Amino acid sequence: MIKSFQYLYRMPDNPTPANEFLSQVTSIIERNMANEQFGVSELADAMNMSRSNLLRKVKKDSKLSVSQLINQVRLNRAMEMLRTSSLNVSEVSHQVGFNSTSYFIKCFREYYGYPPGEVGKHPETEILPVHNVSKTKKLWIPVLAGGVVVVLALLFIYRGSKFSTYEVELEKSIAVLPFKNESNDSTNVYLINGLMESTLLNLQKIQDLRVISRTSSEKYRNSAKSIPEMAKELNVRYFVEGSGQKIGDQILLNIQLIEASTDRHLWSNQYKREAKDIFQLQQEIARSIAEEIRAIITTDEKQRIAKKPTENIVAYDLYLKGKNFQLLGGEVNDLKAIEYFKQAIEEDNEFAVAYAETAIAYYYLDFYRAEKKYSEEINQYADKAFLYDSKLGGSLVAKALSYMTKREYESAVPYLEKALEYNPNSVEVIGFLSDFYSIYNPNTGKYLEYALKGVQLDVASLDSTTASYTYLRLGNALIQNGFVEESLVYIDKSLAYNPLNPFAKYVRAFIMFATSKDPKLTRDLLIEEYKKDTTRFDILQDIGKVSYYMRDYKGAYQYYKRFLQIRESQQMDIYRHENLTIAYVLAEVGFQEESDVLVKDYKAFIDEDKSLYKNLGLSAYYTYIGNQNEAIQHMQLFSKEDNVQYWIILFLEEDPLMVTIKDNTEFKKYLNITKSKFWKSHEALKTTLGDKGLLVTH
Repeated sequence: MIKSFQYLYRMPDNPTPANEFLSQVTSIIERNMANEQFGVSELADAMNMSRSNLLRKVKKDSKLSVSQLINQVRLNRAMEMLRTSSLNVSEVSHQVGFNSTSYFIKCFREYYGYPPGEVGKHPETEILPVHNVSKTKKLWIPVLAGGVVVVLALLFIYRGSKFSTYEVELEKSIAVLPFKNESNDSTNVYLINGLMESTLLNLQKIQDLRVISRTSSEKYRNSAKSIPEMAKELNVRYFVEGSGQKIGDQILLNIQLIEASTDRHLWSNQYKREAKDIFQLQQEIARSIAEEIRAIITTDEKQRIAKKPTENIVAYDLYLKGKNFQLLGGEVNDLKAIEYFKQAIEEDNEFAVAYAETAIAYYYLDFYRAEKKYSEEINQYADKAFLYDSKLGGSLVAKALSYMTKREYESAVPYLEKALEYNPNSVEVIGFLSDFYSIYNPNTGKYLEYALKGVQLDVASLDSTTASYTYLRLGNALIQNGFVEESLVYIDKSLAYNPLNPFAKYVRAFIMFATSKDPKLTRDLLIEEYKKDTTRFDILQDIGKVSYYMRDYKGAYQYYKRFLQIRESQQMDIYRHENLTIAYVLAEVGFQEESDVLVKDYKAFIDEDKSLYKNLGLSAYYTYIGNQNEAIQHMQLFSKEDNVQYWIILFLEEDPLMVTIKDNTEFKKYLNITKSKFWKSHEALKTTLGDKGLLVTH
């Protein structure tokens, strides 16, 4: 059965009333009003909170993002100063933390409906305290537009619970379309692609933005679709378009920022730079775009964007050539990419980015190999990348992959989490974390969070196969957290993209059991999938398992017999956690000696198990051998676990192994505790993800 892992989102108990909390936040923002660099990270430090907890708390209490709240407090103070002081617009702008007067005017106009220079022409409007923001769409409503705004606010409240995942995140969402090479020399394509990639990567470093993945944008390289059509598919508010060419040692680049829904050009610039100034060019583009859409860039983010990957322009040019091949994918292209990365390292032997990408390319070359060929190279290049830049996202990913290659998965996680902190829009890192919490360290809540983020950022993947697996991952994560109807929606989306996806119908069979509670239907669906590929020993094992739940032990034996033959002939150390179930079936059909061997092996396995399911496994073992006291003690220990999978709730009471104990008063008590905790966690997770705009609710 598909493994699943449970929720680890615990909102900290906070006895402080929402108004008091927001008043404290507002007070800190006001004390730092003139500091243009005071943003989310600085506010989190001042509040002695983690950035993620601050984001959640502010969102919950004010229905605003932290950056929105900071901007509104600044604009609130600006309005007061314009009404009560003799300061001009430029002076007010700088005193409330806007280093650009034109940007301040733009923000003020968008918020109030008129520019700051016209404050005296408008009647005073009520300025609501920040802690009342949950009651209205904006803190201050111009009187002249009051009627319209009230209607819109009511509509927002009425429809709020039905907003989709992507609509919630639309405000600062952006996609970077593939840049066009305007040069007659096709050999310069790698440079233009490199500028597109660097623009994307720099924007991805900004926490305040939602940046669509490159694979989603790449789909539109040669598309004839209009900007509004693409916007609808990608669920973004802004597009970046670019075109350029290299003439001699000069780079000519045109960049445009477009409002997606209207195809209106908000900003454009033409850059003419020497090739040696390419890094400054990349930084300017990212800053200009972020400023135009009012994204808050923290001090740390500015430093990461401003950091040059190398001082050697020849090394960087070689790196861009390698990156161009790497993005094409496939073994041949990965090998060509590695050649260029190594040449870049020869030019600059402290080039951390080149070391990191070499390690990553080697990892993907080894990904589908049973016998790993490049483990030593992965470790070597990852260590070099980390040595020369331990704060580079790529170095952290490479280091994580070096641990994953050695199957030291726990050691990989801190590097992946830090990489995501430095690059919060990285689909690659989110994918790694999602798989980690799905397979290697079961945690259904985190699995679901990362699966949802992956869909948000990779909403229109390059090909239908990729999209199918993206939705499969999300559907699987949802069912593992008890979101049955939602999981079915996404599994069906997975199949719509690729009806031949070999795992989607497999997962769907179990979702249907959660819907119908009909094991025969589930078994029939699994058999149908098994007939398509009789090498699928995972399905074979599950057909036996479902037959076991149906009390069809003879039928279960036929499937388990074939499974055991495959496992033994291929010497695979898999599904040992299922040996007790298989042993039960063998005993029921008269193979007691073979059953005893499996029971012994199961006990050895479960004694060494370090997962949260160890005590449940021991409870099952002691129930099987007739020691109910031990079984109850281990069930009591298991009831203390927080990360329990939905399949436990769904199947445990139906398990033939538990027939002799499931009605025991003590056992039922601990089982009910487990079930109660699961559904409580399910509801908390629903609320948490809803607050983050990561889950559709109806």
